[in-house]
Amino acid sequence: MILVRVRDHEPFEKAMRRFRRKVEREGIRKDIKKNSFYLKPGEKKRLKQRLAEKRRRKAMRRSRRR
Repeated sequence: MILVRVRDHEPFEKAMRRFRRKVEREGIRKDIKKNSFYLKPGEKKRLKQRLAEKRRRKAMRRSRRR
């Protein structure tokens, strides 16, 4: 659970910004998106493989630049 204490005379927008940053750091939005719909086990496996391949290609591109 994320808790943000609003300080005296602090604008609501500033407190909201801090809340959003905390949510982002904790990975809550990513988790909600991931669980918002059902994926069959096979689809989940293929998605995981595609993401791994994407990361591998990105690492190769980075290593070539150096």
